[in-house]
Order: sequence, then structure tokens, then C-alpha cells
Amino acid sequence: MTVEIRRGTARFVTRVPGRLTRHSFSFGEHYDPERLSFGPIVCHDDHLVSGGEGFEEHAHSDLEIVTWVVSGAVRHVDADGREEVVPAGSLAVLSAGSGVRHAETAVPGAGPTRFVQTWLRPDETGTTPSYAVAPVDPAMTGLVPAPLAVGVAGATLQVAQLAAGDALSLPAAPRLHAYLTRGALLRSSLAEPLAAGDAFCFTDEPAHPVVAAVDTQMLVWTFAS
Repeated sequence: MTVEIRRGTARFVTRVPGRLTRHSFSFGEHYDPERLSFGPIVCHDDHLVSGGEGFEEHAHSDLEIVTWVVSGAVRHVDADGREEVVPAGSLAVLSAGSGVRHAETAVPGAGPTRFVQTWLRPDETGTTPSYAVAPVDPAMTGLVPAPLAVGVAGATLQVAQLAAGDALSLPAAPRLHAYLTRGALLRSSLAEPLAAGDAFCFTDEPAHPVVAAVDTQMLVWTFAS
């Protein structure tokens, strides 16, 4: 049973023209042997991107790539000619499977674009690639189940949407990763206040109550192992 607090200020940072990325785990030139993964999560990046900037065409295979758009909008274009615009408050799931090539850029004129992307190891490799987008109802509060599934058995994503003073219980699970995309949590028995960019990592913990200090949004992953 462990509780770890990962502060946003302690994350690896990549700055390139038009983009600022904060990495939760080792990525590229950033390496920490104690920060390689968490269960099936192998990458958890928070991107702030200028309009028209982002990631030009590149390849992926055998990954489940989950994108949550916090603000602005992200344009996805793949080598098969598919183009999707993913607005704020929406989720996109790319199952890379046997291989895909795509580009992701911030839509010009949509305002500052920020998105959080999680890469997970899938249960099966070499599958047929797929891409899907779905919104999360902003009127729903508490822990809202993600409208799209990923190819990882026992993996569940919920979006927590809280007003100031709202409380919720982070569920018991073999592993739980709760990331604040915006807002803040009040001080609790677990930690000093958490702010946007901070995360809880629980292993074999019971349910824990948290309270929002201001309007707050969290991405809450639970895993069966």
C-alpha cells in the first residue's frame, strides 16, 4: 500500500518553438530509472501548444494513445486521409496496433490549446488500428466514466468535474493515477494542497476522499494490476 504525490513542478520539461511539454515519466532525452511507467502507463504528457504548432507526421505502433483536450482544439490527420478536430472537453483514443502515421496540431484561432496524452501498453499487439473521438458532458459532475474504452483489460478512465467545495472518493484499486488538469484540492490527510499538474499515484490503497478548493478537473485512471 503506497501513496505517492508527483508534483507538476518536478516533471521533466521539453521546450521547443510553439510547444511546452511536461512529462510525468522518462521520455526521449529525459531519463529517470524510477520514473519509467506506472502499471500499463508508459507516457503521460501535458502539452501546451500554439495555434498551428504541434507534432508533424510521425509513426506509432502497439500503443493505446488517449488524448484529453483541456482547452483549445487538436487536429488529428492520419496517413489514411482521416481528419478529426478534437475540441476541449473531448476524448480521443488511438489504438495504434500494427502501425499508424499521423499528425497532431493545435487548431489556429481556437485559443490556447492544452491537452493531456497518456500512452498505455495494450494487451494485444499487431491489431488493426482505430481512432475514435467522443465528448464528455460538461453538465455531469463527480466521477464521469470516459465514453471510450482502451485495449487494456482492467483499465478505466474517469473524468472528475468538481465545483469548489465538492467532495469525491478516489476509488480503491490495485493502481490509481489521478491527475489534476486544472483547479486545486484542499489539504487532506494525504498531502498538502494539490494544484494543476500534480498527481496522486496509489498502489493497493483503499478509497480516499478529496475536496476541491476551486472548480477542478481530474483524470482518474484505475488499473486491475
